Amino acid sequence: MIPLQVVAIVLVGLGGLAVVAARDPLRQALVLGVYGLTLVILFVVLQAPDVALSELVVSTVAFPFILFTALAKMRDRE
Repeated sequence: MIPLQVVAIVLVGLGGLAVVAARDPLRQALVLGVYGLTLVILFVVLQAPDVALSELVVSTVAFPFILFTALAKMRDRE
């Protein structure tokens, strides 16, 4: 295992802990987007560009957008 892979795996681990540690749903959605970017970096380091591209679209664009929209609708009801 090369050092770059170790660094990427450690970043993904820390990102996962940050997502779990965030208590506010809005902050958690933002941290989840950053976590998705660290996963993209890991997949690129592991030479899986197809997985990295799909992860980029899903976890940093589509899922946070849907989550922000749901949170906005919930706050409008209050």
